[in-house]
Amino acid sequence: MCILAVDLYAMMMKIIKFLKEWTLPCAIAFGTAVYLLFRFVPALDEAGNRLSGVMDQMLPLMIFLTLFVTFCKVDFKQMRLHRWHGGVILAQVVLVALFMGAAYLLRGNADHKVMAEAVLTCVIAPTAAAAPVVSGKLGGNISTMTTLTLISSLVAAVMIPAVFPLLENAVHTSFWVAFWIILKKMSNVLVLPLLLGWLVRHWVPKLHAWIVAQPNLGFYMWSCALSINVGITVKNIFNSGLTLWGLCFIALASLVICFVQFGVGRGIGRVLGEEVNAGQGMFQKNTGLAIWVAYIYLNPVASIGSGFYVLWQNIINSLELWAYDKAEAQRAQKPIDGQGS
Repeated sequence: MCILAVDLYAMMMKIIKFLKEWTLPCAIAFGTAVYLLFRFVPALDEAGNRLSGVMDQMLPLMIFLTLFVTFCKVDFKQMRLHRWHGGVILAQVVLVALFMGAAYLLRGNADHKVMAEAVLTCVIAPTAAAAPVVSGKLGGNISTMTTLTLISSLVAAVMIPAVFPLLENAVHTSFWVAFWIILKKMSNVLVLPLLLGWLVRHWVPKLHAWIVAQPNLGFYMWSCALSINVGITVKNIFNSGLTLWGLCFIALASLVICFVQFGVGRGIGRVLGEEVNAGQGMFQKNTGLAIWVAYIYLNPVASIGSGFYVLWQNIINSLELWAYDKAEAQRAQKPIDGQGS
């Protein structure tokens, strides 16, 4: 009996270690598996319909709490402009112009135009509100990344209503109406948790000290939000009505642009001195907003590009975290090896 208990404990420790090392892939797999279970088991149809509405409400709440926890760790004195902020924003504007031109030139072919629009949504979207979470785990500066997130959100709020109506004949809203709608949507999950984090930091020191003492709390909360987001994304992909070839092409295109933005961001960071932050800020996108604006301004099928982008960017994040943790473990091991020799 004791041997069995020891074996079970050892097995549980191995499972916990695996989950810690591969948190994001596990979150992606769990979200996908849960959705597929409810989709293909007829007995779960009613429960799935009810759960879908609950998950839609929970996702913004989980993101809000994730950012609140993360922003409690922000040093507001460091939230100032840096050169790499300008480099990332300029690169984004150039990419938007390129894919905007491609979508406009391909407007005569509906299928090709949708493909270009699908990639454009992945480029024009602002830096993800949760980018500081992953950047912090990779040794980046949460404070300066938070500054980029705010700047990028403002730039996207200007670019989206200015650019997207040019691709479609129907203009659903005026520029200023769209600007304020987009800004409000981003403020709800970005500015409010930032303000709350500042208030807790200065007025509730005990709560702030407890949150700061939990280094991975924001990351694990983000993983829960990611699992929900992936489930919703997989649902949108299944319900898109696209052919298998169409889905494969958009998936490949979104993967390529994910690597392009990651490489461009890292390159800018190497030149301007913030490789981790610039890389994350350039390629980690607010895909929820991208999907929404695609539905409002473009062909709804274009939103599938951002749906696939969710998967690719978090797979890359997982590989980054694995490589970073491995490098940190090796660095921690070197002094011990040196002493031993």
